[in-house]
Amino acid sequence: MEDKIKQLLKNWEKRNISGFYFPNRREAVEQAMKLIAPQVSIGFSGSQTLEEIGIIPTLETRGNKVYNPYQPGITREESMRLRMQASQADFYLASANAISELGELVFFSAYGNRTSGISSAKNVLIFCGINKLTADVDSALKRAREYATPLNCKRLNWKTPCFKDGVCHNDICFTPDYKRMCCQLLIIESEAIPGRLKVILIGEPLGF
Repeated sequence: MEDKIKQLLKNWEKRNISGFYFPNRREAVEQAMKLIAPQVSIGFSGSQTLEEIGIIPTLETRGNKVYNPYQPGITREESMRLRMQASQADFYLASANAISELGELVFFSAYGNRTSGISSAKNVLIFCGINKLTADVDSALKRAREYATPLNCKRLNWKTPCFKDGVCHNDICFTPDYKRMCCQLLIIESEAIPGRLKVILIGEPLGF
């Protein structure tokens, strides 16, 4: 595994993506807090990985302006407004659904705020556990669609076909019959702007 990680970091470098590896979430968050200045604004997408590493409360406690569309008690309209603001923040935080060993990053999004933030924010930090590594981009897509999405639908109680049986039914999963989660697909193969996109790989299983 150590050799795979070293090669992955080299592959990201070729793709103009800054890659970091830390053996545990504590060191990963410490590095992220060094990269993110206290005065900048933060946006983020819903993510089991981000919840598990606890970085959003840490940033809020430090005093960063955090656009949080998932806070309890707000209306759907306010949540959607915050999602749009989050995608335009100084830093956007997210996790990938899967990563190929060659360095491609795969993301699904329901409403587009996730793909928008990752694609266009000034600075992007992607956190991923070692469990999300796959052999190639086809395997990454398969993992995202057939493993991560059904588990996320169950976590959020979205009544999709895969919620019922854990199997992707891409041929029938459409609105209005179902509340589809994987509406938009983003595959990052490379980055145009030096230093904009950073991936922090963590040597623990995190998220789905």
